Amino acid sequence: MSNLHFYNRVFPVGDGQTVLDVLLENGQDIPYSCKMGVCVTCVMQVVEGDVAAETQAGLRDSLVKQGHFLPCVCQPDKDLHVVMADRQDLFSPAMVQDVEHLKGDICRVFLEPATPLYYHAGQFMNLRREDGLSRSYSLASVPSQDGRLEFHIKRLPRGQMSNWILDDLKPGDHLEIQGPTGNCYYQPQKPDQSMLLVGNGTGLAPLIGIARDALASGHQGPVHLYHGSRFVDGLYLVDELRGMEAAYQNFHYIPCVSGDVEENADGLRPGRADDVAFADHADLAGWRVFLCGYPPMVHNAQERSLLAGAQIADIYTDPYELKDLRKIART
Repeated sequence: MSNLHFYNRVFPVGDGQTVLDVLLENGQDIPYSCKMGVCVTCVMQVVEGDVAAETQAGLRDSLVKQGHFLPCVCQPDKDLHVVMADRQDLFSPAMVQDVEHLKGDICRVFLEPATPLYYHAGQFMNLRREDGLSRSYSLASVPSQDGRLEFHIKRLPRGQMSNWILDDLKPGDHLEIQGPTGNCYYQPQKPDQSMLLVGNGTGLAPLIGIARDALASGHQGPVHLYHGSRFVDGLYLVDELRGMEAAYQNFHYIPCVSGDVEENADGLRPGRADDVAFADHADLAGWRVFLCGYPPMVHNAQERSLLAGAQIADIYTDPYELKDLRKIART
């Protein structure tokens, strides 16, 4: 049995336990969110011992060299000495430029980072408020076109962060940002490749960024974006997306409603976005696929994409995993 050394305390590590499991079990106050190595909220630093390379996946090279790792996916088989990461190594300040309230209890938050930020449209970042509460949100902005960071946030009934953002956040306020992280973004190597983008809810945020980035980069292949909601009010930025469709012959926007809606009412398609997309495109051989939003949809659509002929290397996903496998809705 190995031991975990955390400052002046030592905790035994049971079979199959992660570093985060051990610390939480022993009453240590460690920030975390997804517990899956996705959100990077719980990142810590090892000061003695070795951690596997996969526990550092997605971290900046500078953080890896300093011994930072993800305790939620690290299962030590030898003694390990760890400490909390210095917040200044992970987070940087940003100022709220605007909060734009949209229909369906959704808002767009625009942030200006204190220092220039290199990112890809479609990646995600952690936003943290003054009391330490942190949540992950995907970027809708495009660095080559936008001077500020854009996030789409939906109010959820028990969402501490989402309710605070929609009710209290205002221009001039400050947040801390961490990231960017994630590989769900456009790469320009194959400008003639057909692209399928499928999302629901605020899964539209990374997709609209990816689509804008591809079109601005001169992508020539068709780009089909399917956005779904149970109700019509869940569809947002419809006019902006239809404007993109009018401006680019190769961009196609298909809004879908899975609840009661008449065929072609205001151009809406009845059914779930993924079902409509795969009905329209049964053969995805040679296509690039982006899937964002509710995890069951994303994982199911990934399997359906493979069965339709897409290569695994051409399928990019951003499932909005919730805390503790996000048993409650993403906040």
